Amino acid sequence: MTVEITSKIVSYSVKKAVEEPPLADENPLTVRIPSRPEGTLEAVSEKISYVGAEGRKKVYLLVSFMPVEGVLGGKRVVIERPVEFFFPSGQLSSEHQWITATMRSLSLAARGGYVTQAVADLRKVAWDKGLVRCGMNRWGKPMFHDSEVAAIAWSIQQILYRRGFLDQDGHQVPVEELVQRYAQRLASGHPWQPPSPEEQARAEREAEAQQGRPTVVGQCPECRGDLIMMDGCPTCYAGCGWSKCG
Repeated sequence: MTVEITSKIVSYSVKKAVEEPPLADENPLTVRIPSRPEGTLEAVSEKISYVGAEGRKKVYLLVSFMPVEGVLGGKRVVIERPVEFFFPSGQLSSEHQWITATMRSLSLAARGGYVTQAVADLRKVAWDKGLVRCGMNRWGKPMFHDSEVAAIAWSIQQILYRRGFLDQDGHQVPVEELVQRYAQRLASGHPWQPPSPEEQARAEREAEAQQGRPTVVGQCPECRGDLIMMDGCPTCYAGCGWSKCG
């Protein structure tokens, strides 16, 4: 529409676009999820086998994941978080009831944003029935835990590690890295994969070299860890105690 101006123009100004206020940061790792959302979630099914004083036992667990939105640096981001730990029916008995209760507690912790600490605390649980053997460490040696609770908690940590949520030692992966991993997954269509043992060993040697640590001279025949020279003798740097000189 044309407007005729009949009076003298004495001044003018350009109307600026209204700038929206920046978004407040909201860490997607700690965003509280009120309840499990309806519908289908991606899940990992795991058979956990362990050996204790009462012999070998096997249990099956399900861990469900979902994308969670947040705000970092004023930008909306998405990561993947575990939201549900489930103990399927059909394997319930009096000795397994504690597992069901523990999985419910872990589910609440996952939706509350503190599952990493909750699983780490379970790994500290001990009992008076002796050690429980479950899984293998990075050097191919059996892992021993202080209780069934600790053994299952370690297995859950390994599930979350292979999914890219935790590192191999059970520590939380930084949220920035989680954002990047989920974005790469959407772009490639493939989930994050943990490095192979060879790649991990190479990275550890490079890190040690950069920090000025002893030079690796071989591989330990006992635990497959690195050997370094100590007092003129090849000695296991991983701490298993092996030495070529006895």
